[in-house]
Amino acid sequence: MQKQRIRFVRLDRQYESIRSDIDSQIQDVLKSGHFILGPKVKKLEKILADYLGVAGTIGLASGSDALFLSLKALDIGEGDEVITTPHSFFATASAIARIGATPVFCDIDKETYNLDPLLLEKAINEKTKAIIPVHIYGNPADMSKFMEISREYNIPVIEDCAQAIGSSLNGKKIGSIGRLSCFSFFPTKNLGAYGDGGFVASDDIKLLERIRALRVHGAKIKYYHEEIGINSRLDEIQAAILIAKLPYLDEWNNRRIELAEIYKKGLHKSFSFQKKLDGANAVYHLFVVMHEKKAELMVYLKEMGIDTGIYYPEPLHLQKCFKYLGYKKGDFPFTEMVCNKSFALPLYPELKDSEIMYIVDIINKWIKNNI
Repeated sequence: MQKQRIRFVRLDRQYESIRSDIDSQIQDVLKSGHFILGPKVKKLEKILADYLGVAGTIGLASGSDALFLSLKALDIGEGDEVITTPHSFFATASAIARIGATPVFCDIDKETYNLDPLLLEKAINEKTKAIIPVHIYGNPADMSKFMEISREYNIPVIEDCAQAIGSSLNGKKIGSIGRLSCFSFFPTKNLGAYGDGGFVASDDIKLLERIRALRVHGAKIKYYHEEIGINSRLDEIQAAILIAKLPYLDEWNNRRIELAEIYKKGLHKSFSFQKKLDGANAVYHLFVVMHEKKAELMVYLKEMGIDTGIYYPEPLHLQKCFKYLGYKKGDFPFTEMVCNKSFALPLYPELKDSEIMYIVDIINKWIKNNI
């Protein structure tokens, strides 16, 4: 078998497939001379709201800011606690710490890799002011149970949808269920910009209007600041790029699903995969597998020209910056197991059938000779 070079992601291929759409949108902005919070941002906010089925969205500078401003809009701060998962990108927990609140971690479900609602409910106390479930790798968390808990304890749910745009649960788009929902436009996301960006979605108009002001230093009227906000504006060129890309999102997500099924059906039975809830439509931002010989496999795949990734090498509760929280190794065994045994294989819509079959064949041959 001839050796191939397969990168982890190929954003260049995506650009080439819709080059004229992207270039046309960018030219519109350059000709307009309007680069910050212009008509493209307003248009994008409208079409994203329609896509998700929510009252509105607010474009922001990053998914990290979306989390931070959502917490701020809910008046969460010093002395408050926010419960979330230790198995996520750093921004989920850092937003809680930046706002002055305390991150409280609970372990994940061993099959879905998402925050376990049963464990979460046991962690609730009078200081708990919000819950942030993460739809990890684009796989919907158990929002039905989280919303039941939210109603019972009167605690708002903020959905971290950074990896999950286009996914759904029981026919309802992820990002349209919680009190607020936060998305990232990081370039490698299923809907990615060519730089940083993000947005908040909600049915709560008052919260949206507050975040709209908070993203421009807390000013509803220019130069008149009702509260202290931050500079978190989605720029016009990024909005234009996203407008060009959004019509293709469902097609790209369907291709991701198709590729994930090829992996699941083709890979050796010694692998285990992230499970979905009944009624969940996962969009596979990442395709993560677990294997006892993770380290050896990753070395071999690199030798064979195949990129892999680890999401995430160190769980949040063991990060040095969160040492003050008092967590220790062994506190969240399922999270630690996933971090220790899992890695991600290449998966993006432009991945060719021949490339994914090469990956499957290379892996299966190695396993046949090493297990």
